[in-house]
Amino acid sequence: MDGVLRHVVMFCFKAGTEEETIREIEATFAGLPEKIEEIRDFEWGTDVSTEGKTNGFSHCFLVTFGREQDRDTYLPHPEHQKFVALVRPHVEKSLVLDYWTR
Repeated sequence: MDGVLRHVVMFCFKAGTEEETIREIEATFAGLPEKIEEIRDFEWGTDVSTEGKTNGFSHCFLVTFGREQDRDTYLPHPEHQKFVALVRPHVEKSLVLDYWTR
């Protein structure tokens, strides 16, 4: 398949989640490319939209893979699973969407 596989992850944090905890989550997610070689590219940001349609989602992370097998290695990877364990208690809702670029 042409293009790259994008893995989009969005978080809506629980009310009362401390800023320090959110910063730790951001840093831990951003550190995964150094620990998981299958990640081709990574970027993230926080909502700056003026439309008011975020439905509570504040953070968007974009993980890029070259192949489906790379994503399939990433998901159960111990470092990714450590991140999941860190973030899970603090997330009200999440959205995950994968797509091939065109």
